[in-house]
Amino acid sequence: MFDFSLATRVVFGAGALEQLGELASEYRARQVLLVTDQGLAQAGHEDRAVESLKQAGHEVIIYDGVCPNPTTEDVDHALAVARKHKIDFIVGLGGGSSMDCAKGVNFLLSNGGQIEDYWGVGKATKPMLPLIAIPTTSGTGSEAQSFALIANAKTHMKMACGDKKAAAKVAILDPELTVTMPHAVAAVTAVDAISHAVETYVSNKRNPVSSMFSREAWRLLIQAFPKVFQGSPDMHARGQMQLGAHWAGAAIEQSMLGATHALANPLSAHFNTVHGVAVGLMLPHVIRFNQNVVGHLYGELATEAGLCKADDPTASEKLAQFIQSLVAMTGNPTSLDQAGIDKEMFPQMAQEASKQWTGNFNPREVHPHLMQELYECAWTS
Repeated sequence: MFDFSLATRVVFGAGALEQLGELASEYRARQVLLVTDQGLAQAGHEDRAVESLKQAGHEVIIYDGVCPNPTTEDVDHALAVARKHKIDFIVGLGGGSSMDCAKGVNFLLSNGGQIEDYWGVGKATKPMLPLIAIPTTSGTGSEAQSFALIANAKTHMKMACGDKKAAAKVAILDPELTVTMPHAVAAVTAVDAISHAVETYVSNKRNPVSSMFSREAWRLLIQAFPKVFQGSPDMHARGQMQLGAHWAGAAIEQSMLGATHALANPLSAHFNTVHGVAVGLMLPHVIRFNQNVVGHLYGELATEAGLCKADDPTASEKLAQFIQSLVAMTGNPTSLDQAGIDKEMFPQMAQEASKQWTGNFNPREVHPHLMQELYECAWTS
C-alpha cells in the first residue's frame, strides 16, 4: 500500500533557466523574492535569473546572504527582507542551502511564528506562496522535496520541517548551472546524492514508486560519477548527475532516509563536518550494519553497478567498498580520523544519532550502543 503524488513540475535541459520568468508568470507572480548566495551572484547566475524575471515583467527583491547549512538566523535575515515588500512568489536558486532557506521563509511569511513551530510534518495551517526551486549543484534534491532542513542557530542540530504545501511548484534543472561548481562542492554534493539513492532504496518506508526513483537515480549517478571526477565532464554527464540527484530527492519524499543521515548530523553539529563528507564517511559502514536485513536490496544495487550478481553473499561488502572508492575518487576523507573527528565525542554523538528523525526509517533499529559501534568502525579506513 502507498499514497503517491508528484507536487513538483520538472523542467529539465541545458538553458532551462531562461524559462524562469515565463514559468513565474503562469502563477501570476508580481513581487518575487529571489533567495540565493554570494557564490551564485559572483558566478553570474543571479543576474541571469533576475534578467529572466524582469523580462517577464516581475519585480525582483534579492536576498543573497544564504550561508551553507542554513540556520534559523539565515531564515530570519531573509524573512526581514521579504517583509519589507509585498512578496507573492519565491525563487530558491542555489544548492540545498538556498532552497531550504527559501522554504523556511515561505513557512514564516505565510504562516507566522518561528521555524521550530514547523519541526515535523504538516504543521502549516495556511496556504503557502508558490515557489520555483533551481538547483545549481547535483546533490541534495531539495527541489523535489516538501521538507526544509534548517539548523538551530545555537545547537546546530538540523530540524526537518515538512509540509506538502512547501513543495516547489516547479523545479528547473539546468545542467549549465553546475559548470561553475568548485570541485569541493561538486564532490560533497555528488556523494550526498549517492547516499540518498542508497538509503531510500532500503528504508523501511520504501514502496514501488520510491524504489523506481531510487534505482533510476543510482543508475544515472554511478554512470556519470567517473566522468565527472576522473575526466572532463560533458553536458550530458552533468545532466545525468543533476537528474540523478533530483530523482533521489523524489525518492526521499516518498520513503525518507536512514541511519547514515542520523549519524551524519552530529558530525556536522559538533565538528562542522560538511554534510556530504559526513554521509560519505558513514554510508559504507551503515551498509554493513544493515546487510543482514536488506542484503538482497544492496545486491540489486551492486548488480546495477556491475559488481556481482544480486544473490552474491558478498554483495553488500562489495557495494560498501565501491561507495568508499567513489568517495576516495572525489578526494574526500574516508575515515573519521582523516576528517579530524575527536573519538571522545563518540558516546555523546551516538546518543544524539539514535534520536535523529531519519533513524526511524532505517531498516534495522538504531540504538546508542550500535551507533557508537558504527562511529568506531568509521574511525580508520
